[in-house]
Amino acid sequence: MDEIIENLGKAVLEYDKVLSEHWARRAVEAKIDPVEALGALTRAIRQVGDGFGRGELWLPDLVGAASAMQGAMPILEEQLKKEGKTPESLGLVIIGTVFGDIHNIGKNMVATLLIAAGFKVIDLGINVEAEQFVAAVKEHSPKILALSALLTTTAPEQGKAINTLIEGGLKDKVKVMVGGGAITQEFAEKIGADGFAPTAPKAVELAKRLVV
Repeated sequence: MDEIIENLGKAVLEYDKVLSEHWARRAVEAKIDPVEALGALTRAIRQVGDGFGRGELWLPDLVGAASAMQGAMPILEEQLKKEGKTPESLGLVIIGTVFGDIHNIGKNMVATLLIAAGFKVIDLGINVEAEQFVAAVKEHSPKILALSALLTTTAPEQGKAINTLIEGGLKDKVKVMVGGGAITQEFAEKIGADGFAPTAPKAVELAKRLVV
């Protein structure tokens, strides 16, 4: 069993999605506690995230590790559901790239580092409409909604999502953080966001402050 846990983490550190899926399935077959298996993934992605934060690793490293982790996560999360277990976390974050924008690298970086920091993350993907964000908030009751926009033309969609939350009476139930190449602190304040972060590591620091 120790070998399976070790290899699960190693697959993430070696950016190998195929192997991470393989060892996740082996963990389920061996009846290893899925919380323990997820812990191995989290430790590995945290190691990569810390290296990225120190400038020792680069964007491709983080993207590769995130991809490997995403290969194993659904398998282990399904087992968690079957066993009725819930791993400890700092809180749930719903994240997505706003409508009209199909850029996902920055969003994926933030999602990966949030998981490494101990958050549970639901990634809605790219090109997400305001109504979809609101529906997800209603369904999952997250602590944080994280909105990404790379383009100046799609940045207003962040404001639309916040306004839709207000219209639905949900704005006071969730903290909204925004980021992306098109976003500034001034813009974030203008649209009523609870926080803005210019980089993925800063986004994790912001998220931790927002859930205190």
